[in-house]
Amino acid sequence: MNERFGPTLHRDGVTFRLWTPAAKKVELLLDTATPMEREGEWYQLIVPGAKAGTRYQYRIDDELTIPDPASRFQPGDVHGVSEVIDQTYRWQATDWIGRPWEEAVFYEFHVGTFTPQGTYRSAMEKLDHLVETGITAVELMPLSDFPGRWNWGYDGVLPFAPDSAYGRPEDLKAFIDAAHARGLMVFLDVVYNHFGPEGNYLHRIAPQFFSQEQTPWGGAIDYTQPCVRDFAIENAVYWLRDYRFDGLRLDAVHAIATPGHPHVLHDLSVAVGEMAKQTGRHIHLVLENDDNCANLLAPFEDPPAGRYRAQWNDDYHHAWHVLLTGETQGYYKDYDKPGARIARSLSEGFIYQGEPSPHRSGALRGEPSRALPPTSFVNFLQNHDQIGNRAKGERLSQLAKPKALEAALTILLLSPSPPLLYMGEEWGATEPFPFFCDFKGDLAEAVRNGRKAEFAEAYAACGQDIPDPLAQSTRNLASLDWNALMRDPHSRMLSLTRELLRTRKTHIVPLLRSITCGGTAHFADDLLFVQWTAGERPLQILANLSDGDRDNSAKLKGALIWGQDSNCLQPWSVIVALGER
Repeated sequence: MNERFGPTLHRDGVTFRLWTPAAKKVELLLDTATPMEREGEWYQLIVPGAKAGTRYQYRIDDELTIPDPASRFQPGDVHGVSEVIDQTYRWQATDWIGRPWEEAVFYEFHVGTFTPQGTYRSAMEKLDHLVETGITAVELMPLSDFPGRWNWGYDGVLPFAPDSAYGRPEDLKAFIDAAHARGLMVFLDVVYNHFGPEGNYLHRIAPQFFSQEQTPWGGAIDYTQPCVRDFAIENAVYWLRDYRFDGLRLDAVHAIATPGHPHVLHDLSVAVGEMAKQTGRHIHLVLENDDNCANLLAPFEDPPAGRYRAQWNDDYHHAWHVLLTGETQGYYKDYDKPGARIARSLSEGFIYQGEPSPHRSGALRGEPSRALPPTSFVNFLQNHDQIGNRAKGERLSQLAKPKALEAALTILLLSPSPPLLYMGEEWGATEPFPFFCDFKGDLAEAVRNGRKAEFAEAYAACGQDIPDPLAQSTRNLASLDWNALMRDPHSRMLSLTRELLRTRKTHIVPLLRSITCGGTAHFADDLLFVQWTAGERPLQILANLSDGDRDNSAKLKGALIWGQDSNCLQPWSVIVALGER
């Protein structure tokens, strides 16, 4: 597709472009201010002699100085100058085309807290650890330029500009190149449902970007507008093309309140699919979608043509969280009888497939999903949301019994759905991941008071023990302690994770293309049994999800992949077998 947004670098200069239907006059600010030429709703100026590294801003109607909304880099944060970037890069892993979907084992991390330094370059030093663990795909939390020194990433306002807190664009490319050289896919979390609350000037220069609808985080983006739709689709292609990401995870697409027709998700997938077809690369698109729309998912449709490989399966997490912690507040009240709900999620994907949701005041949620293969669902026990959407940001390592957590991890890593681990989960890290940001003034107080209102009960009980989301110390709490993995019990947990992922690679991955639909399952007397048809042989999991022994007179029949099949199942034990034909 032809690029329309942001500067275009030529051999002898740069073409600057800005879409601003609301502006009567636009000047390009370099060493001096130069009026730009208007062409309909666009302003354009060709500047001979401008080059990579040129820093610029736009002045609107003699009253407002702004960065480029399609800036490729902001060396001094969201209100500062934009920098022209030469996207040419001397890639080393030149023969990399990615990996097929069924090989995906995800590892989500936040660049700023993954290492003490919090940079792309320091993250490169941990790639060998991930490979040795058995990870095949790293997923970076959003990188789009955000206000302040640190942020989760979901307050980004300049979606083409990787935030300077983590390094320069060439550092990000070096990280991706190093990952590819080790056989690791790299995914990026992108946000197309809202812009952050500070540093976005589109309301002033292009109010057509927003509809009258609202999201939980601000005004809804209006994808009925052709230029707005092009902006998002061009952004998706940009990350995959210029940075060679292997895939994208689209955040909270249920909150795209004005999607247009056809839905912007359809057009985005078609554009990415066309690029995948032209380049011969494996490119994967994944959704987060609270609406549980099964019709959007097609894991082995290659290239994607309007649909998506998979969806993050919150249902799976929620049921396990209730079982492991006993918590039933908030959305967890939808997951009573968690053992039976886990059985349904493992065998059919979604737990809510059109049933009324008590948490949503009885509203119907979801679509039937049993006809989909389990590779349509990215399953997890923890992620940034499910840890951070707690007042104190505790991990399951602080909330669940160790044996129960090990059983849950075993089932996660040896069931057919692509698993996702959150940074440090492979060794049972105990560092919390509370929400943090670096806003100033009234906005900072609004965030602080909003968190207090959201977690009023927890604040009443814990008071000063709850981290201040605006404090640097809160961000520092989330930084991983890499020395911990050398000590027990963390070293034992890491050994277990690595053994499980070796087993997955050897025994589970080769079966995944042959599992073409959901399976069967039941849960009774704390015993979980799940079975999927893998070609001519069933893949089976049997687990005792209790603190007591359970009779196993039926016993699995076939070749054991994991565990010991005895007449008595010990507490929190898991058996995996490839059954007889």
